[in-house]
Amino acid sequence: MTSGEDRTRTRRSEFFAGARDQFPLLLGVVPFGLIFGALAISVGVSPLAAQGFSLFVFAGSAQFIAVSLIGESASALVVIATVALVNLRHALYSASLAPSLSHLRRPWKLALSWLLTDEAFAMASRRYRGGALVNAHWYLLGTGLTLWAAWQISSAAGIALGAGLPPGLSLDFALPLTFLALVAPTLVDRPTLAAALGAGVLALTLINLPFRLGLVAASIAGVGLGLRVESTAQPRRERTIG
Repeated sequence: MTSGEDRTRTRRSEFFAGARDQFPLLLGVVPFGLIFGALAISVGVSPLAAQGFSLFVFAGSAQFIAVSLIGESASALVVIATVALVNLRHALYSASLAPSLSHLRRPWKLALSWLLTDEAFAMASRRYRGGALVNAHWYLLGTGLTLWAAWQISSAAGIALGAGLPPGLSLDFALPLTFLALVAPTLVDRPTLAAALGAGVLALTLINLPFRLGLVAASIAGVGLGLRVESTAQPRRERTIG
């Protein structure tokens, strides 16, 4: 039976709630898109190809790495392999949300998986912990489409500006601020805190590994540490309840 709260959360309200909740994160995403567009042009990527990256790849960090490697004349195989390694974290995002989306039809799953970014995952994870989940996938659609639209517009603006941005204008702060804004609200218990700290320390330790393998290793180790802390805490909770 559907609860009263479920009935009040319509598809429309969920969609616009997702779009609204994404807006604060756009303060970091938009400068990031501007930088990507300008960087792509500066290394010799055509405007059409640069916009195509944003339209079809839609993965900020992967796009930055790809155009940087292209600027260094790396082979297509190296570019593809590096981008694939960097984006392995999306497999973790998918595994986390899969149980909540298992009831959806394939077209929904394909659309939402394409829109699943770091920012969308952060918002969706918080939403799926909030109950009343009948139309919650519309929330994920709203937050994902809002981010996608902002990324296209900011990338296009960066492409138009090209390498004409003032050399002293540094917008590099936007990326770490965006990820801090994503991570902070999720650090609600010991397992997530342990995972974040462990992954952060290991990522810094392994920063010099080639092909960004340090990020991959840190992500896997962080998940493992979080699960370990969770499994240790579970028997304690059971003994307390008993």
